[in-house]
Amino acid sequence: MAIIKHGNNALSAVTAFPSAVPTGKPVLLSTSTASSSASIEFTSGIDSTYDVYQFEFINIHPATDNTDFQFNLSIDSGSNYNVTKTTTFFRPYQQEGAEETGALEYITPEDLAQSTAFQSLADRVDNDNDSSCSGTLHLFNPSSTTFVKHFMSNFNRVFGGSPIQANDYMAGYGNTTSAVDAIQFKFASGDIDAGSIKMYGISAWVL
Repeated sequence: MAIIKHGNNALSAVTAFPSAVPTGKPVLLSTSTASSSASIEFTSGIDSTYDVYQFEFINIHPATDNTDFQFNLSIDSGSNYNVTKTTTFFRPYQQEGAEETGALEYITPEDLAQSTAFQSLADRVDNDNDSSCSGTLHLFNPSSTTFVKHFMSNFNRVFGGSPIQANDYMAGYGNTTSAVDAIQFKFASGDIDAGSIKMYGISAWVL
């Protein structure tokens, strides 16, 4: 166990913490890299160790044009991805090379209302060679057996023939009090051609 060292009474002077003390900083737990992958799943490491699980998506590229990047949750270690969810989805967007053509939209078709379907993180991702989507998803307290499972995401993507830059925001909850222990990511159509996903664990401060 590391020793806490201090030069005065200020918290900023602490140079090391015992491993059991949460620091609030993300800890990298796993990295998955796609290569013509039907899906990417994290079936281990999602447990009561951390309060928040953060997923970072880096240049996720679809094999199929104009398809949604999606996720779903599991309460049985990945045997089934079918947790009931209620969500909301909106985005600002701007056309490339065209001034004052952007807008802010509430995207009703991407919402779920007590549905076990996959939830979109990025809508209609373009598969041009230089296009992709990148973003972040937070999953809160997935191991709780008391509360529903809140999540929220923010994605940046390119879509359409123009093309168009869009910033997708999604939030919702998995309506289950069972512990969520696995998560799957995929495109609605076709493989994940390239890109990587990193899973981090974040512990809240206990003071």
